[in-house]
Amino acid sequence: MKVLFVDCCISQRGENSRTRRLAEACLAAFREKWPEADVETVTQETLLALKPFDVEMLNERDALASVGAWDAPVFGLARQFRAADAILVAAPFWDMSFPAALRTYIEYISANGLTYHYDEAGCHGDCQAERLVYLTSGGDFEREDSVGVVYWRQLAAMFGIPQFDYVFAGGLDAAPEQAAELLAGACALAEQLAREA
Repeated sequence: MKVLFVDCCISQRGENSRTRRLAEACLAAFREKWPEADVETVTQETLLALKPFDVEMLNERDALASVGAWDAPVFGLARQFRAADAILVAAPFWDMSFPAALRTYIEYISANGLTYHYDEAGCHGDCQAERLVYLTSGGDFEREDSVGVVYWRQLAAMFGIPQFDYVFAGGLDAAPEQAAELLAGACALAEQLAREA
């Protein structure tokens, strides 16, 4: 089993990142259940080095796609995403969504003809993952329409990934006296999701 971990746990807290705590809890439980699994990580350094597409870059990518040159470097992240059996995305709840680096990553994995395609019936996903889990944490409380959660749910559907789950460790700054308990509960839920994989 190939698991892709997209590590966007960008935080001024460094190793004390609350989102990282969620991700580590989930990954530890997953590795306990599936010790033979191959976990690949898209690092923060990789995410932060990505340049948003401009017109020239889009034209070059479209030209490569038009001749099926899917082995081109620009499609490397999309190939990796498409080949994963399970995907874990972890990012803090920033400015009602997530860090810009993750949005740029989404531009790179959204490759028409590789991770999804269109026909007369609409959009169809071409990724092999059976499950995508989105982990996030924030100072405010979770809302039903949290943009990051809604966005990743829709992306999972676009990419043809049938099961979407998420954990939102919210209220960590709004209720600081309960932050440790709230985070522990979210970590337990992340562990449970990993054990169900």
